[in-house]
Amino acid sequence: MSTVLLGVDVGGSSIKLAPVDVERGCLAGALETLPLPQPSTPTAVIEAVLSSGSARLTQGPLGLGFPSVIKAGRALTAAHVHPSWIGADAGSLLQCASGRPCTVLNDADAAGIAEMRFGAGRGLEGAVFVLTFGTGIGSALFIEGRLLPNTELGHLSIPGIDGMDAEQYASARTRTRLSLGWSEWASRVNRYLAELQRLVWPEAIILGGAVSEHFEEWGPYLDSPARILPAQLRVQAGVIGAALAAAARYTP
Repeated sequence: MSTVLLGVDVGGSSIKLAPVDVERGCLAGALETLPLPQPSTPTAVIEAVLSSGSARLTQGPLGLGFPSVIKAGRALTAAHVHPSWIGADAGSLLQCASGRPCTVLNDADAAGIAEMRFGAGRGLEGAVFVLTFGTGIGSALFIEGRLLPNTELGHLSIPGIDGMDAEQYASARTRTRLSLGWSEWASRVNRYLAELQRLVWPEAIILGGAVSEHFEEWGPYLDSPARILPAQLRVQAGVIGAALAAAARYTP
């Protein structure tokens, strides 16, 4: 019998969550999407998660992917959520509120774990980036299949682009806000990928986030020495990866 755990992916504009079959690496129920509470304080976000249908329909450990540098369950940054998260022990807060064992990790790292185990990253060797394009740009770096957590390379500076970091310049939200066409936006992504290439020289780059649903429209415009792959798990990756992290910590 498969183990089913709750996976939660908190983003800059929404919360995605679902029961996840952690042996098969797929959803075991409907993907639920909730608006991110405003203000997105710890209390508001945790209440939204625990009042969801997915939380009520699952038991046991849960995993939370969160848009922050996470050290031992504690949030150290808050680029896209309320600043009251900084310093908050997200794992303890969620565990106290839910009465369930909880694992918290960076949201891009969660998506990367899922893609490397069950998605586009299976079998890839060397240095592999998993990038998520949404409200910001999340990055997960794997070296020979091992995660280097909390890379936060969406905040890189791009040579020649002043006054903004990479995610302000090339995120999916920026594309929507500026009404950029696919080719125009892809040229921005190319400048970002070129800087990653200059610093790390990865063998492959997996591109995810909601915009990956339209990869066939912008993927042909990309130019990189690294192998470019669309994410296979797409918007489900963060939810699946969060549940996989909880399974790795709490199940035999």
